[in-house]
Amino acid sequence: MSQRNSNGWEPRTRLGRMVQDGDVTSMKQALETGLPLKEPEIVDQLLPGLEDEVLDINMVQRMTDSGRRVKFRCVVAIGNRDGFLGYAEARDDQVGSAIQKAIDVAKLNIIEVDRGSGSWEDSAGGVNSLTRKAEGKAGSVTVEIMPAPQGLGLAAAETVRNILELAGVQDAWTRSNGNTRTTVNLAKATYNALKNASQSRTPRRAREKQQEASD
Repeated sequence: MSQRNSNGWEPRTRLGRMVQDGDVTSMKQALETGLPLKEPEIVDQLLPGLEDEVLDINMVQRMTDSGRRVKFRCVVAIGNRDGFLGYAEARDDQVGSAIQKAIDVAKLNIIEVDRGSGSWEDSAGGVNSLTRKAEGKAGSVTVEIMPAPQGLGLAAAETVRNILELAGVQDAWTRSNGNTRTTVNLAKATYNALKNASQSRTPRRAREKQQEASD
């Protein structure tokens, strides 16, 4: 029988039970199991210091048989400023509910960012930038993130910079193409770039498990 912990969480998944039982004690370890992340409480347990940033809120109107319905679409990024990042969009009738929904989904989309000192000007072993160039797409937008030497800072648009800061990337050059005025696509392309880079470093066994879980 599963047991509730002190904050009332009763795990419903294998990974959740492993976290509660102390078999998995870090977010890195949780991601490396290859088991699907389906409970926000897992992230609450393993990354208690997460920060969230609301990147965009839009009012979306839709006509239904009963008249016009208004919802709010919220875009959120979360991170611990030390290598872990999540991203999500969510909709709800109330702004506060849309934000909370997006935060919970972002926790399920958490990734470990492939940080390093990939610039030829840096010595090996640092985590100030990325290990190599990362690229991501969303809609018409493409974002490239390139390793930069320590001290350069983030040469990036505000949305891209906010996400990189939450991920713990301190130095990077970035380039974006497409309709970059669309915050949602710019944010998602940035997250996708970091996700693509992190997946290429995921151990093969974990990748296979993740693939099985999504099939």
